[in-house]
Amino acid sequence: MIYRKYIKPSLDFLFALLLLSLLSPFAIVITCILWITNDGKPFFFQLRPGKNEKIFGILKFKTMNDKKDSHGELLSDQERITGFGLFLRKSSLDEIPQLINVIKGDMSFVGPRPLRVHYLPYYTEAERKRHSVRPGITGLAQVSGRNLLNWDDRLLKDIEYVNNMSFYLDIRILFKTFLKVLTSEDVAVDQRVLMDNFDDYRKKQ
Repeated sequence: MIYRKYIKPSLDFLFALLLLSLLSPFAIVITCILWITNDGKPFFFQLRPGKNEKIFGILKFKTMNDKKDSHGELLSDQERITGFGLFLRKSSLDEIPQLINVIKGDMSFVGPRPLRVHYLPYYTEAERKRHSVRPGITGLAQVSGRNLLNWDDRLLKDIEYVNNMSFYLDIRILFKTFLKVLTSEDVAVDQRVLMDNFDDYRKKQ
């Protein structure tokens, strides 16, 4: 309880501030490149539910353009992702702006990944426990299969993390995340190719 309530938030803030300072030269270069390649839109911003389902704006580097088909619908992720965006995604450098979310207290380094707001009505009561802690840049589900787990297994991992949160578990998840980033393991360019959106998945059950 002491770790969850006091130590973890303090460590999150301090290390996020330190990392953002160290990575700021890279972040500036990436922002400039994306400004040019994405028509002046270097950042991706989307509302997500955080702790206690409080809505916040998640910030990432934008890895896809906004090209649409003849009907005005966005093309698939596979068609819209840029070459530089693919590099950012595989290296997880697109996550750097989320350090700002950590500093603000919206997110943690480790926790259940924040999903779409419109998924909220589709969680079971047990699955809602994932929102009893701050969402994370990485989490137990991500190091257990990243985008390749099915929804039920992914949410079970989120609950497992909440029930067993500890400093040791966080360090283990961060270490495994580092290894996966180095090898680009379990990265899906277009997740919809591998699995349905969560709301569609639940409607079929």
